[in-house]
Order: sequence, then C-alpha cells, then structure tokens
Amino acid sequence: MSRPSGSHSPKRSSNDSTNLPLIRTGYAIVVLSVLFFLIGGYATFFSVFISPPPNFVLEVMVEDTHYKYLVLFLIPTFSYFAIANWVGWQYYQNT
Repeated sequence: MSRPSGSHSPKRSSNDSTNLPLIRTGYAIVVLSVLFFLIGGYATFFSVFISPPPNFVLEVMVEDTHYKYLVLFLIPTFSYFAIANWVGWQYYQNT
C-alpha cells in the first residue's frame, strides 16, 4: 500500500540543535529528582532495615533523628511558599 502524496515524514530543521540543551536539562532534573528520592527514602525509611552504610554522610543522616527530615520537608515548603507568593503577586498586579 502506497502512502498518499500529501503525507510525508517531517524534516528536521536547524532548530533541533537548539532543543538539545533543554533535553539535557530535563534529563538532569529527572536524574536529580530520582537521586533525591532514593537518598531521602534511604535516610528516612530503609535505614532501619539495612546495616549502617560505609559512607560518612549517609551514616550521619541515618543516626540523626530530627534534622534528616528538615531537608526533605524544606523542598515542598519552599515550593508552596514560592507558588503562594507568585499567586499573591498576580492578584496585586491585576487589581
């Protein structure tokens, strides 16, 4: 079966090379998010079931009972604060 004459595969333009840094930035955000989730999950949940790690930083996080939650909760708190301030600023500008 032949393809209709009006349909053809899209050609790559010269602007595709400008999208490459955006793709790398997206991959970096995903990798850092997964890494943060794994380290945070280890420090808060899985460290109870696994023997102490040989890494000094992870060992300090595991043995701490209070401040290991601070880093995990600062990110959503900061995000909420930034969004609430942005919404407030939009209300202020549009009144």
